Parts: sequence; structure tokens; C-alpha cells
Amino acid sequence: MSTTTPRTTRRTLPLAATALTGTVALYMALVAFGNITDFGTNQDFVRHVLAMDTTFKDEDLMWRAVTDTALQDAAYVAIIAWETVAALLLIAGTWFWARGPHALARRISTYGLLMVMLLFGAGFLAIGGEWFAMWQSEDWNGLDAATRVFLVSGVVLLVNHLPVGQAEPTT
Repeated sequence: MSTTTPRTTRRTLPLAATALTGTVALYMALVAFGNITDFGTNQDFVRHVLAMDTTFKDEDLMWRAVTDTALQDAAYVAIIAWETVAALLLIAGTWFWARGPHALARRISTYGLLMVMLLFGAGFLAIGGEWFAMWQSEDWNGLDAATRVFLVSGVVLLVNHLPVGQAEPTT
């Protein structure tokens, strides 16, 4: 016999979703803040990845390199804007998980978490890692960090979509 009652589930799941969504919100807010206030550090990272200047320099791949610094910087600014919007959505999602309504919290958190997963999955793992061969670089390889963020965000997304125990009104 289970010791978890529907009433307990109605309280603990939103608590878990609040804490986990808040953790990813904090992470993304700090990442965006760091990229804004210390623009140059990750600007160099993005420039090197896009230029493919620390890869094996395989002739069959080097045509993919983006060496125009204006395009590199535009990509970096787009990343920062994406991170900022994701952080704001996750902060709002955390607020709604803590205060209700939970259906709205789930929806807003889902948007923010999907943005994080798209950035780190499609952006860093697929495009950076494979298209620009970031995996070949000893100096500018962010695949391990991107994988961690992608997986953590996916777990939080799954927690956000667990049933709360009672039908909720949609908003």
C-alpha cells in the first residue's frame, strides 16, 4: 500500500517543480548575466568554434567555417538574447509553480526549458559540436557542459509534466 496520498502529491510535485525550475532559471540567468558583463570571454569561444581554427582543419570540413567577425558576433548576441529570454521564462515559471496556477506554470516552464534544450542540444551539441566540429578542439570544446545542461533541463521538463494528482483548471 502506498503511503503517498493524492494530497501529498499535490503539494510535493509543485515544490519539486518549483525548486528544479528555479535551479535552471538561476543557472540561465547567471549564464546570460555573465555573457553580458564579461562579453569577451565567451565571444572568443564562439569566434573560435565558428572559425574552426582549432580543429583538425580537414579540407572536407573547413568550408563550413565562419570567419567574418561580424557574423560571429551576431551569432553570439543572438545566443545571449536567447539565454536571456529563456531565463526570464523560467523565472516566471518558477513564480507560477510557487504561487499557481500550475497549468500556467507548466506551460511557461516548458517554453523556457525547451529554449534551453534547443540552445544546448541543437545549438551547441549539433551545430557547434558536429557542424563546426567543436569535438575536434582541445581548447574550445563545450560539449560536456552542453550535454550536462541539456540532460538536466530534460529531467526538469519531465518533472514539470508529471501529473499533480488532481485535474487542474487550464488558464
